[in-house]
Amino acid sequence: MVRALSRARSLLDGIPHPRRRAASSYVSGHGAEDAVAGYVRMLSGGVRPDAYTFPSLLKAVAAARGAAAEAIGGAVHAHVVKFGMESNAHAASSLIVMYAARGDGAAARAVLEAACPVSGGGAPVMWNALISGHNRSGQFGLSCCSFVDMARASAMATAVTYVSVLSACGKRKDLLLGMQVHKRVLESGVLPDQRVENVLVDMYAECGDMDAAWVLFDGMKVRSMASWTSVISGLVRSGQVDRARDLFDHMPERDTIAWTAMIDGYVQVGRFRDALETFRYMQFCKVRADEFTMVSVVTACAQLGALETGEWARIYMGRLGIKMDVFVGNALIDMYSKCGSIERALDIFKDMHNRDKFTWTAIILGLAVNGRGEEAIDTFYRMLRALQAPDEVTFVGVLTACTHTGLVDKGREFFLSMTKAYNISPTVVHYGCLIDVLGRAGKLKEALDTIIEMPMKPNSTIWGTLLAACRVHGNSEIGELAAERLLELDPDNSTAYILLSNMYAKSNRWKDVRRIRQIIMEKGIKKEPGCSMIEMNGIIHEFVAADRSHPMSKEIYSKLEKVLTDLRNAGYVPDVTEVLVEVTEEEKQKVLYWHSEKLAVTFALLTSESNIIIRIVKNLRMCLDCHSAIKLISKLYGREVIVRDRTRFHHFKHGSCSCKDYW
Repeated sequence: MVRALSRARSLLDGIPHPRRRAASSYVSGHGAEDAVAGYVRMLSGGVRPDAYTFPSLLKAVAAARGAAAEAIGGAVHAHVVKFGMESNAHAASSLIVMYAARGDGAAARAVLEAACPVSGGGAPVMWNALISGHNRSGQFGLSCCSFVDMARASAMATAVTYVSVLSACGKRKDLLLGMQVHKRVLESGVLPDQRVENVLVDMYAECGDMDAAWVLFDGMKVRSMASWTSVISGLVRSGQVDRARDLFDHMPERDTIAWTAMIDGYVQVGRFRDALETFRYMQFCKVRADEFTMVSVVTACAQLGALETGEWARIYMGRLGIKMDVFVGNALIDMYSKCGSIERALDIFKDMHNRDKFTWTAIILGLAVNGRGEEAIDTFYRMLRALQAPDEVTFVGVLTACTHTGLVDKGREFFLSMTKAYNISPTVVHYGCLIDVLGRAGKLKEALDTIIEMPMKPNSTIWGTLLAACRVHGNSEIGELAAERLLELDPDNSTAYILLSNMYAKSNRWKDVRRIRQIIMEKGIKKEPGCSMIEMNGIIHEFVAADRSHPMSKEIYSKLEKVLTDLRNAGYVPDVTEVLVEVTEEEKQKVLYWHSEKLAVTFALLTSESNIIIRIVKNLRMCLDCHSAIKLISKLYGREVIVRDRTRFHHFKHGSCSCKDYW
């Protein structure tokens, strides 16, 4: 492409004075390469360009990118001047759009000002070109400023002007200017104009003023698909998802954009199952999805751990020829990583020809949380060699990798390099990662000192991370301090009491264990209900502790009894240290036996083939007893089990876990 443009430019610069004749058909309807070559042929044939030639040519050149394309744009501009077309409104407007769309606002404005004296002080078409060109380059602030300048120049705004500037107001959330433009619209007499009405609704919805958006929408005599979708999207952004769904269900017809807005709305508020149900309904209604739809669908699969549905989504995209752009690729990497299928995530990564920093960050995070820390760090260095600059999230992945591989010195090095080498200020999340690195290595005093020296106030996650490390390493002194600070921030945090009780039990401080349990009873602290999800044949099954609502409950509990018998015969002894209710030992054991992840694993043993990996998503940190039990299940039944809990991944295989019993 670059060579072809350069060759065309050389030909263009060498053309002598052509003969007269209009022939815009030489350059219209083509890409930049063909358009420039057509223009060269036109000049070589002695045909003189007219007012309609340059707009077509400049439109094609404006769509091209790169240094060569910019040079060709400059050469075409020179020909506009050469043939005396610089004051022609159509040619000048095309030049303005070309420059503004490339982000060269100064050149665009210079063309406008050069043409204005001859065209009566500023033809609306040229101002419209400037505003829309800035919109195309994402410089919405310049769009708004250009509209203000247009008003000062007393140029007559048209419906096209209002559509462009209101769109810019919405994108930059400039409600004040949007309201002022709305007033001008009412005074101008352009209404009723459906394009303007649609963009007004969209502007108010984008700016979060749903009352104003609704009043305009409700008063429209004719509502287009765009206006319906704008209100639905605005309601979703404001958290009114159920109201958005009610409006969606009343749409006379729905296009892909409307379906995508609704699916993405569910994803944004964490209602991932509703998102997938809506997508299935979309398929039932025979509406074709696009790449934007699929990013939302794949994201929902990632959060649910729905690997089968995610796989189907990838096949669906291939079958329908949906564009596999960098956004879809990044979403697939994230989905496979969060489903514990890191090899497939790596396959997607290797097949991606275009990678941005989010691509690299996604695979680094995926490798890190799946226990492949050394590969994550190697990939980070590959990212640097590819001249991609890391961001805050990238360093979360790198520090997490150091945690899983026990690389304390490397973790410190990466943490310090954030500010020194990359000018990135560590957030509380990065400090949490560093505390985890130090805590896992048993460097609890250094971890505590790091917390004390933090430039921001430590949150409950920071203290919880230190407390968990103290539980593993049996450091009651620092652990008690961490628990005290944690409970100051979150007095009803049941996990803090569980970890503290566990730490005391490990140190045989049974009096303190009883004291903690008494505090829990007196304060009436309730443990957050555990919930485990598992996908089987494309259907998400959800279990809570002691759950008997599942259609197969009778078979599940019967199978669980057999599994527990096998475990006991293999030496399993229930670990009741995390059961904080005052009941008999037998009752405590029953509480453990019926934990949600044990029910989910048992369901999988009943319903899946022996070669299928069991994948579970748990909403809480996994308890000690379930961890021990599933390790033994993986050995006795020869099954690989992957559990994603609140803190990390656990890959159980042959009786061991990837977390090395630290979580």
